[in-house]
This record gives sequence, structure tokens and C-alpha cells, in this order.
Amino acid sequence: MNVDELVRDSLREQAAGQTPAAPGLADRVLGLRRRRRTRRLVSMAAAAAAVVAVSVAVPMLDSGGTRDVRPADVTEPNRTSAHPDQSPPRDLIAAGRTALAAYYGTVPVAQSKEMAVATRTYWLLNPVTKKYVKTTKWSWVAVAPGLETAAVLEQNLPASRIGLLDMASGEVKRWIKVDHTVGGLAFSRDGRELVATTYSENPDLRPIPKKLKGGGEVTVETRSHRTGFYVIDVASGKARWSQVDAGGGPGSLDMINTRQDFAFSRDGSLIWSGMPMDPGYQYYDRDGTEVGPPADAKYLRWYVDAGLSPDGSLLAGDFAGEKYKTSSWILDPGTGNKITETHGQQLLAWAGDDSLVAWDIGKDGNEYHQRLVLVTLDSDKVVPLSDFRSTKDDTLGRWEPVFADR
Repeated sequence: MNVDELVRDSLREQAAGQTPAAPGLADRVLGLRRRRRTRRLVSMAAAAAAVVAVSVAVPMLDSGGTRDVRPADVTEPNRTSAHPDQSPPRDLIAAGRTALAAYYGTVPVAQSKEMAVATRTYWLLNPVTKKYVKTTKWSWVAVAPGLETAAVLEQNLPASRIGLLDMASGEVKRWIKVDHTVGGLAFSRDGRELVATTYSENPDLRPIPKKLKGGGEVTVETRSHRTGFYVIDVASGKARWSQVDAGGGPGSLDMINTRQDFAFSRDGSLIWSGMPMDPGYQYYDRDGTEVGPPADAKYLRWYVDAGLSPDGSLLAGDFAGEKYKTSSWILDPGTGNKITETHGQQLLAWAGDDSLVAWDIGKDGNEYHQRLVLVTLDSDKVVPLSDFRSTKDDTLGRWEPVFADR
């Protein structure tokens, strides 16, 4: 999520109320998608590590061993837990292999007259009660496959330690201390490793936009303070840090956002992050050397959260809007060719090899008035999973989902 835009949008809405929708539904949604190219990397980084696992073994917090912690009902691929009367959700939302493991709201908290921090409040799933529990302790939460363990960072980034949280009790069972301060986390698809993005300064601290006479505003751009990444073995806590110059090399500091986090590639051999300019991504080996993308990732768009399907045969694409008013493309990951068009304004996570969880809008046509839905490829069936979220950018209104495999 681009903090620059978050602070600007929030302050604007506090001053002027809800932003009116522009005429022309397709144009509005396409405009929204373009804006989100600089807002959605964080979710993508989390989803890329979460939505592709078939069978997972999550490290035990107490013994350092591993065990399969998927609930038994994960074997029912069509099982859906929907609450179309709840926004934000209070009870478990899940479909097929994926579940809403957490969600968060973000508000700017002023640090001075010039600077503010985009501060998150999380609601974490308790896997026992199947309800979401509010917490203000954490600035960052990454949920492991299996929904029992989360990696967390305390407020006041960047952090000097990483917590391993038991999601049932809400207690941190172990801390992993680091020498290079951390601002973002993502699990590998098997849950055995973490990639931690390191920053020398808080990546969520941004200048407050200044109002201009006669309308409009201006924001001073700031450079990225990203320094590299850790690859961490969760069971042992052993961590290896690799330095990566901000932007990918000297003289290219403007190539990435202030917050631009890393995640694992599908097979875990490479580390990648999005980039707001072509080709839209950067890949590194575990030593921090820049390399080319995997064959199945050449057409991946970092602002499309769902990424590759569980079997790797399909790729979630960008907004389409041809067959339906709000819809998205499904692509061939090897060629980038369009295979089919499916319902859904924004594809978030794969529920199975032919179904996805997505944001979609209602009959009012407001592109910001969205709810979670389950869509199936080559089908007109759309199953509401949540109620519509608010159009106002406050902690409870514009909640953002965090998905993980069950």
C-alpha cells in the first residue's frame, strides 16, 4: 500500500467527505485500477506467499518441529463460510482452500505538522472461535498457511525483532531478534520460512499533503529507505541478510515506493518485489543478486493480489470490463494470452483451481462500494461473502483483507 496516497486520501476525505464518483463505470474502474498500482503491493506480497500451497506444514511455536495444522474441513473444496450481512466481518469468511485470516484498517497519525504515519489496526482470526479479534499492538501481520501462526511486528517501525504469534491465544510465543531493522514480512508457501524486508527508517512515515490555494494539494516525494531482506528459518530462528540497494541499483532510488516489500517466488528459490514502472517487478537470488523472473511470472502484475492459481496453470489478470460491467481477465501464465473473463472487479485469492475470492461492486455502480464475493470461472454465479465496505477511508470503513491457505 502506498502510504503517500493513503495519507492524502484520508485527509482529503476528512476535509471534504466522500469523494463523488466520476461518470462512466468502466472508466472509473479502470482509473481505480491504475491508481491501485501504487497502493496494492503490500497485499500482493502477502497473497503471493499465501495462495499457492497445496499441503502445508507450519512450524510449531513450542518445539521447533513441524506438523500439518490444516483443519479437517479443508478437504471439502466447495465449503464456503459467508456472512453477507457483515462489514467489517465478525465471523470467519472462507471459501475452498483460502480464508480471510485477518483484515486491517489504516489511518494517518500525525507525528508533526509535516509528517504522518499510516497506522494499522488489525482484526485477527481466532482459529478456535472462528471470530475476528481487534488488536492495536501490531504494525504488520503475516499469517502462515494453516491459520495458527502469524509473524508480527510491533508499532514504531522499523522493528528490531519479529514475533511468532499464536493466533488462538493472541500471545507471542517466541521473538526473533535481527540486526537490520525490519518493516515487512511474508511467509513462504510451505510456512517454513519468512522473508523480512529491512528498512533503515519507517516505510510508513510520509509527508502530509499541503493544501493549495484555489484547490488541490501537493506532496513532497521521499526516497525509499529499503536496505535488503532476511531469509529466516522459522523453526530455528536462523536468519541470513542480503543487501539490496533501494530501487535495484545506484542512481535508481525513484524506481520503488517508500514501502516496497519482498516476498518469495512460487517455488521459494527467489525473492521478489513489485515496482511501479516496467517491467513491474524485481527478482533476486538469496544472495541479493538481481536475476530474471521465473517463466511463470513474466506476466504477473504485482497489483493483482491473486497471482497464480494453486496448480500454476492460470494467472489472475487485470480489470477487463468487456463481458461484464466489472470483471477481470484470467491469463495463460506462460504467454500472457487472455483465456477467459470472470466476474470480479479485483481478484484477491484463489479458492480453488477454477474459483477466486474477489472484490466486486453493487447495483449502485460505485467503484468504492465493494464486498467480497466468490466467483467461478466460466460461470455467472457470484456468491456474496461479506457485506459492502464503506466508501470512507477510516479504520472501520476501508478494511483491507489478508488471505491465507487453510
